[in-house]
Amino acid sequence: MDPQTIDPPKTSTCTSCLYKEDTSNYWTASIYFKSPENGTYRRVPQMANGRLNGTLLAQDGGLTIYYMRPFSGGTKTTQMKPGFRMLAGDPNLRTANGSYPAICHRCLKASDRTSGGSGAPCDRNDFASFPNKPCAGGIRATVIFPSCWDGVNLDSPDHKSHVTYSTAKGANALAGDKCPSTHPVRIPQVMYEIMYDTSGFADPKYYQSGKQPLVYSTGDGTGYGAHGDYLFGWQGDALQRGMDALGTKCGSEYCDQVLSIQSKEAAVGCTKPQQAKEDIGNTNWLTELPGGMPVTYS
Repeated sequence: MDPQTIDPPKTSTCTSCLYKEDTSNYWTASIYFKSPENGTYRRVPQMANGRLNGTLLAQDGGLTIYYMRPFSGGTKTTQMKPGFRMLAGDPNLRTANGSYPAICHRCLKASDRTSGGSGAPCDRNDFASFPNKPCAGGIRATVIFPSCWDGVNLDSPDHKSHVTYSTAKGANALAGDKCPSTHPVRIPQVMYEIMYDTSGFADPKYYQSGKQPLVYSTGDGTGYGAHGDYLFGWQGDALQRGMDALGTKCGSEYCDQVLSIQSKEAAVGCTKPQQAKEDIGNTNWLTELPGGMPVTYS
């Protein structure tokens, strides 16, 4: 997706997001269950996230996207520019060394299903790797992106160098707005929450002797390589208006006084046909991950 030739607000005909003005692209890897018995793979379905009132917006799974600004401090939060993109995490990471404090997995109990789990993300109860225990209520994966930009480059060769985390790492970065001099522009803190329905793969026999049966579609058998891709695609100054209105006209879940909310039917109905014609394991067991991706653990 060349940012010089593809501008999401101009080329999109619909959006699967709650707000009509948001045609950004959000990507994360799928999770697969690898059978300990015969080594075949089955895709772990995504599920809808819980809202503050304990209900689900829709039964269809997806990503919950947060745009946040600091709780304190006087630095203005500035929306990204067209063509801006970034990556959080490292798909090649296989150990805890160098793991990202802003990327984690929460193992949910069955009773957490409609709440999505409580508490701040990536605390001491969460796992940088895949959880080493059955998660009957699913796994809530969190990816928190950098919130400081160099103010010049819309991208970089590694998709990371033009951005960085504030001096307080991860979710704690919301406590202040201190950005280093190399990346002085405070941009909205983007956070993904992805809900994976692992209830059908929570048999304790799969979690013995410190092993667990989950792998990412990128070939990561540890979970340390969890990551997310982001391509900015808000229309005009819509995101800026939303950021400026937080706490006044915008609440924690809705910003309908400033932005346009579409129906859940319209959001769920915005789909794109599968371009790579291959079985991805939604209903069938696969002998290998899609694309022939090998699984690595180190």
